[in-house]
Amino acid sequence: MKNAFFWRLCLSLLAVLLLFGAAMTYISFLTSQTYQEEANQKLHANLAQFTTDHLETFDENGQMDTTAITKVMESMMVINPDVEVYLLDTVGNILAHVAPYKKVVRTSVDLTSVKAFISSKGENFIRGNDPRDFQKEKIFSAAEVKKGETLLGYYYIILASEERESVFADLIGTYSLNSFIRLLLLAVVISFSLGFLIFWFQTKHLQSITNGIESFKEGNFDSQIPEDRRSVFSGLSETFNAMARQIKLQFEKIQSIDSFRRELVANISHDLRTPLSIIQGYTETLQIKKNELSEADREDYLENINESTRKLKGLVNQLFELSKLENNQIKLVKEPFPLDELVADLLSRYKVMFHSKEIALEFIHGEGGSMVYGDVGLVERVIQNLVDNALKFTPKGGLIKIEVESSNSEGIRFSISDTGIGIHENELSAIFERYHTHRDEEKRMKGTGLGLAIANRIVELHNSTISVKSKLNQGTVFSFNLPAYQVSAV
Repeated sequence: MKNAFFWRLCLSLLAVLLLFGAAMTYISFLTSQTYQEEANQKLHANLAQFTTDHLETFDENGQMDTTAITKVMESMMVINPDVEVYLLDTVGNILAHVAPYKKVVRTSVDLTSVKAFISSKGENFIRGNDPRDFQKEKIFSAAEVKKGETLLGYYYIILASEERESVFADLIGTYSLNSFIRLLLLAVVISFSLGFLIFWFQTKHLQSITNGIESFKEGNFDSQIPEDRRSVFSGLSETFNAMARQIKLQFEKIQSIDSFRRELVANISHDLRTPLSIIQGYTETLQIKKNELSEADREDYLENINESTRKLKGLVNQLFELSKLENNQIKLVKEPFPLDELVADLLSRYKVMFHSKEIALEFIHGEGGSMVYGDVGLVERVIQNLVDNALKFTPKGGLIKIEVESSNSEGIRFSISDTGIGIHENELSAIFERYHTHRDEEKRMKGTGLGLAIANRIVELHNSTISVKSKLNQGTVFSFNLPAYQVSAV
């Protein structure tokens, strides 16, 4: 049920209102009863004293006229049936009373409350023992009975007789029930109506949250919940939307990685297959025709096997190197070094290759000011990869120009340009991706597609990036900056 939470809230409110109505009725009943008793006690506080003043309870000899007292007591109870009159001695024993037969169960009354009442002159609300019940306490009026200055006893008048309580209990029960029903109806109608509107307004946003979660569960990762700042669930909406966006990004990343994995496996399989096929072919030929081949042919076959093995080993090494770089398993060992000297030393090892390919080399660098701060070995690997890449795609008679600029606001700049085949505009944004190669098969076979990815990752570890500019059949320019080394002034 989509609105189960809303209806649960409504039922909970109804239950609370019912309990509240019952509690209020009970409290009202107790308050009303206490109010009536206190008012009755204050109204008749002087009744016992009046009885003492107008009734000769003891004669000159201190003897009690039981018959006369009993008649007076009966007269008082006839005139006012709410009262019960008791005569107590000085320690609280009941000397005389008027009550139905065997109704009085106590033989004495605790005088503590009696004395407290007399001491306060009836101003305080006090309950005393009920002679007709061992458990109950009732309101009363009390006064001392004296002969001269001698205390002879007490008049103890119960102001709420058992008969009165029986009648009032029925009336109060009916009154309380009627009051409870009226109070309950009023509370339910008003409070429930207001609560219904408040709950509806606060929980209506839950429906859109539920719909958004259901949509997301069914695979719609673009699902977003409308955010209502007025709702108490706005934080939940914002949290879910942020979570959904993050999950979508992670899912897209997983899809991208999975797609790359399939492409990488396909590309590696292709490049591994070629040298392996060559190695297998020449090996089988040597085995089959080992007695028919001349020494020159045998040397040629072994050279081809050796060359294919080197290519295979180089590809595997590049894969391991790229994996370590991307997983931050290679720690940089930074130190200051002159970039122009590093480039010059590297190019000296390429002289034979430039000469054999009939490619001109131009190296431009300033006088001093080329001290950089970085990992010498990794920076050398970047430059080597870029030079290898330029040599692969520059035809005979071409030109490769390398330039090391002096220190500027962005550091020391290294650039290498060639007059090779260039890169298609649509491929420029992807050339640094792992295993990206030319779409043209003939050009693709010239490289594994890992060199530029390795170079770019190393430069990124030096807090820089490799930029590229290229035009088809005109050439390509790669460049990057390295932080200049500043010598501290002493």
